[in-house]
Amino acid sequence: MLQVRKANERGYADHGWLKANHTFSFAGYYDPAHVHFSHLRVINEDFVAPTMGFGTHPHDNMEILTYVLEGRIAHKDSMGNVKEFNAGEFQFMSAGSGVTHSEFNPSNDEMLHLYQIWIIPNVKDNAPRYDQRRFADEEGATLILSPTGEGESFRVYQDMKLWRYQYKADQTIDISLNSARNYWLQVVKGELKVNNIALSSSDAVGIRAEERAKIETSSDVEFLLFDLK
Repeated sequence: MLQVRKANERGYADHGWLKANHTFSFAGYYDPAHVHFSHLRVINEDFVAPTMGFGTHPHDNMEILTYVLEGRIAHKDSMGNVKEFNAGEFQFMSAGSGVTHSEFNPSNDEMLHLYQIWIIPNVKDNAPRYDQRRFADEEGATLILSPTGEGESFRVYQDMKLWRYQYKADQTIDISLNSARNYWLQVVKGELKVNNIALSSSDAVGIRAEERAKIETSSDVEFLLFDLK
């Protein structure tokens, strides 16, 4: 079963300095048909104006992944981290028992474009953790999140994995799935078909009770595939 989520059907908020697209219900956007998908609670695609950003604010008991597509972020948190990270880098913060942080676009002239992803953890009130990393571009799958932190992946407190896939144009790939699990495929860039459904940049599809995903690329593509309980 496939649940298509087209980019132009997402929630949208224009705050002037921030243009935000909400895959699931978030802040002032509420859609009872799109509150979450399994333990995947938030996928926001944000565009932040130069010199602007999110002031210090709290989080707790949430696993938060940020992926910068364009520009860079200046991050500061109550764990003592003062960091910047750039396009192509991932930041992972396990909020645990509680953390405060701020995020700004430090550029004077460049837009910041990012995905922020929240995952509901399966344990609560752990000590907060922070990490950031650039994963090498490579054909096929790169593991970004896993419960054990296997390979170079970030450790996430949930029975899930996140893979980033990158392929060239004009390829056909079969990805094996477990029909007892749930999958969310988020297109980062490019045009492709998933089981004959056409998707473009920022589109997504939820996948349930399927044994494979047939991917057909019509351009160079990048997508995120969440393997969820």
